[in-house]
Amino acid sequence: MTGETREQFKVLVVDLPAGRGAITSLEGRDSLAGGSGLTAMLFDRYGLPDRPWDDPEQPLIFAIGPLTGYFPLMSKTVCAFKSPYHDQYAESHAGGRSALSLRFAGFDALVIRGKALAPSCLSVGSRHLELKDVHFLWGMDLLRTGKMLRRMYEGSGHRSILRIGPAGENGSAMACINVDTYRHFGRLGCGAVMGAKNLKGIVILGDGSSPLPEGKAYPKLFTEVYRKMTDTDMMEKYHNFGTPINMAILNGISALPIRNLQKTSDPGIEGITGETFARDTLLRNAACAGCPVGCVHLGFVRERFMEENRYLYRQVSYDHEPIFAAGAMLHVTNAFSVLTLLDTVEREGLDIMSAGVALAWATEALEKGIVTTRETIVPLKFGDETAYREGFHHLGAASNDFYRLLAQGTMKAAEHYGGADFACVLGQEMAGYATGEVFFVSQALGLRHSHLDAGGYSYDQKDKEPDVDGAVRFLVQDEQARVLLTSMVSCLFARGVYGDQVLSDCLRSLGYLNLADGLGDVSRNVRKLRWRTRLRTGFDPRTVSIPKRFLEVETWRGRIDSAYLNALKDAYAGAILALGEEDA
Repeated sequence: MTGETREQFKVLVVDLPAGRGAITSLEGRDSLAGGSGLTAMLFDRYGLPDRPWDDPEQPLIFAIGPLTGYFPLMSKTVCAFKSPYHDQYAESHAGGRSALSLRFAGFDALVIRGKALAPSCLSVGSRHLELKDVHFLWGMDLLRTGKMLRRMYEGSGHRSILRIGPAGENGSAMACINVDTYRHFGRLGCGAVMGAKNLKGIVILGDGSSPLPEGKAYPKLFTEVYRKMTDTDMMEKYHNFGTPINMAILNGISALPIRNLQKTSDPGIEGITGETFARDTLLRNAACAGCPVGCVHLGFVRERFMEENRYLYRQVSYDHEPIFAAGAMLHVTNAFSVLTLLDTVEREGLDIMSAGVALAWATEALEKGIVTTRETIVPLKFGDETAYREGFHHLGAASNDFYRLLAQGTMKAAEHYGGADFACVLGQEMAGYATGEVFFVSQALGLRHSHLDAGGYSYDQKDKEPDVDGAVRFLVQDEQARVLLTSMVSCLFARGVYGDQVLSDCLRSLGYLNLADGLGDVSRNVRKLRWRTRLRTGFDPRTVSIPKRFLEVETWRGRIDSAYLNALKDAYAGAILALGEEDA
């Protein structure tokens, strides 16, 4: 690669109605890096802020970073779109093989525009673009769809398959995009964007090559980074028990959302701790492409298919958030029952975090008489795996008006039926942490409404007195550090390894000299561009509300301080508006 093209992004722009694509080179590498920065730039170029999310010309964007394929854990792909959840700019991140496949296909980003004329699967590669009619897959569940697509598109290793289930076809704001079976673009409804474009699947064929840099600097640095990932205990947590280790930890400090956040601690969750899953259900570990850590934990479910005790076994991935959403939040406290529910949600193509929290709200609404079984169809009851299996199916299938509305977001259903006070929504359905005020504000106002926008959950666990200025300063600075990593598309589990100096050294070894010298400017540029893009599509942090249920929470520090929460929310909203207006 020459010095001239190294500073440019190579982007494949696909026109679905025409079934054709065009490759374009764009400036901006030295100021935006890739990933989160590149997707915001591409939305700024191709997005239509004043048109609805399902307008055919709205882009669906996938982007990687400059270190993808060259260093460990640079394994994420950033997906950007206008969200059906709030009709504003959104990001979702996923692992799997998609990032490496894009690298070997020779592209920094894929931009998909328009709507296919029939239900279709798009396949792209370095010398390949095909749009295939797959109307026979429309209506098929996500797992069967994956089996069919694997038969239709040969190859492995550098081939990545993205697909949606019925939820995406039905326009659910909770619809995810499944990536290579065990990973997901989970949040804010990107699966519905695929569905609106008549895309059942996307296959990325990494059929090209990506030469390694010459000289001794790169292999020496790679070896050192790899050693830090594998020979030290820095990543041991993620490989051993994985993130489910958080279940017992959060329960022990009264910070685990349980039973629609009516409780934050319960000895009954012993049956769904990370230790229990590892002891009773774990089959094996897996990893995203380019990752030596192996944080993907696979348990199993079995399904009886003959009376003579004949069973089919399926592998199901689990992490802290899925266990929280299908387990603690629904008070399902058996590990195999949780895996069965995760398998059910997977078939529908739903984001488990949103789907689990939504059914938790529906269960409490049914208990309180706000809705009846006329709406829920099945008598949802905390702890009832069988009822929740049916409920998840109805949510994915949009079986009636109630589930159709609930699939657009818990708060939309609550505003229609009542029960907004106990809707566990922080911008979108909450993540699996009830640590306190800083986390609640961080997710509610964060750009992705994600617990990973900034480490508010960790700040809450420090023994500090309420400090609005200090907390806001932490959130702003932590977001800036994280957005640099998501522009490099690093897995955030590696943030302890990829400090600024290591990132700079990695970039230098690949010839990105200007980018290596300007990482501080890059993080500020990307943060500013993302917030400006989000605000331009209608986001106003001052209008975000935090439901009453969050004020009733008891943690290890005591009851939530409502005055502190509200002051923190107002101050952080002001900081976000200031970030979006910088040098405008």
